[in-house]
Amino acid sequence: MFIGRESELNFLEERYSSNKGELVVLYGRRRVGKTETLKQFCKDKPHLFFSCRECTDKLQLKNFSEKLLKEKIPASAYISEFTDWEKAFRSITELPYGEKKKLVVIDEFPYMCKGNESIPSVLQNLWDDLLKDENIMLILCGSAISFIEKELLAEKNPLYGRATGIYKMTEMGFYDAAKFFPDYSPKEKVIAYSILGGIPHYLNQFDGNRMLEENIKKSILSKGSALYSEVEFLLRQELRETPVYNSIIEAVALGNTKLNEISMKSLIDDTSKTSVYLKNLIELGIIEREFSISESIKEKANSNKGLYRITDNFFRFWYAFVFTNMSELEGGDVDGVYKYSVEPLLHEFAAMPFEDVCREYVRELQKAGKLPFRYAKMGRWWGRTTVRRGHDTELADTEIDLLAISRQSDQYLVGECKFKGKPFRYSEYLDATTKLSNYKDKAEFYYYLFSESGFDEKIVEESGRSNGSIVLCGLDDIVSFK
Repeated sequence: MFIGRESELNFLEERYSSNKGELVVLYGRRRVGKTETLKQFCKDKPHLFFSCRECTDKLQLKNFSEKLLKEKIPASAYISEFTDWEKAFRSITELPYGEKKKLVVIDEFPYMCKGNESIPSVLQNLWDDLLKDENIMLILCGSAISFIEKELLAEKNPLYGRATGIYKMTEMGFYDAAKFFPDYSPKEKVIAYSILGGIPHYLNQFDGNRMLEENIKKSILSKGSALYSEVEFLLRQELRETPVYNSIIEAVALGNTKLNEISMKSLIDDTSKTSVYLKNLIELGIIEREFSISESIKEKANSNKGLYRITDNFFRFWYAFVFTNMSELEGGDVDGVYKYSVEPLLHEFAAMPFEDVCREYVRELQKAGKLPFRYAKMGRWWGRTTVRRGHDTELADTEIDLLAISRQSDQYLVGECKFKGKPFRYSEYLDATTKLSNYKDKAEFYYYLFSESGFDEKIVEESGRSNGSIVLCGLDDIVSFK
């Protein structure tokens, strides 16, 4: 069953329904679901779907020729193979699809270009002279993000400016990911998402009819299972020096977020080298450089600013629990690793992804017009501000899980997220109200409290008389919103 990807499918349908030639570039990291999304889009339309292989140019052309000639184009009556790419691409216009758009998908297009560097030029000439005026839709799809962004779509590339649509596919959000486990409880859905993230290939490995513990053991911790060696496989495909990258990702997974901390933990002497490795991981969508919502563009340009975090939840889980226990797992001690390493920390591990879920919930509330104001920016905040110390306050470094600010900076939504087995305490609410107190004379403040395990009685009472300035968001409310 195909789940989610409404935005991507709507984007493709809009291009398909146009009355002009369409050249679409769809790309994104491996496993994100590009091929399945394209197959879903194509399934009720006449189309040609060609998957490139990592092979010689001659063999690639032979395979493409066979696929095209099987569609019974006029050339199939007198040739068995095209002699060059120009003739092959030109024949797309002869696909016998009647008045319907001639839909052609070339999956893993970078492999085709790797075998023959002239292909973008061939396509550019054909597009300018012929294809752009035909009733066709040509989709170029690929996983090589760096190649597509820095070469294929770059200003000096022949195809620059020709694409009529460019779409970078990213992970699914929580609400689509949760649809893979309709029978899980809200808590189990959050934990499953914290383990697998929004990559469809990973989500498909869990059986929604199995207990969460059984899924973790069978699909991740067991040698030979689909996800046991997934991370190593992906890194070897995309990167050299995998031992160095292993050290860096493990350092970030264990909570080292600053450049110098990551360098020290991974035993790399030069932070400039570490920065290059991190940049490569960012391009692959494994790590991101996060900035406090208050930081300016100038501050973001500073290489020493920002914190690094793993954006791929599965990578974070794998380095936290598989990589660090590889010897035991190789020896088959799956139950022991789960009982002594995974189970005691799993709830705490899910706390950070729960913050992402809460931010997604707030975005959905904004779309639905259910917030007290429309924010212009929203994210995590950290810095120096007032904090509570007993009955007093003082200046100290702290953070806010979620901060949304209006365009005029006269309205603030402060969100605190608690994923723990205890109710949100009134004292924790007071901690939240103390932060950013120096702005309270200039702006309206709203407090959104997100809790897995409910709220203590005093907060409920305070919220009831707050006239909407304190909003309590329980786990059921958050998870069932969509």
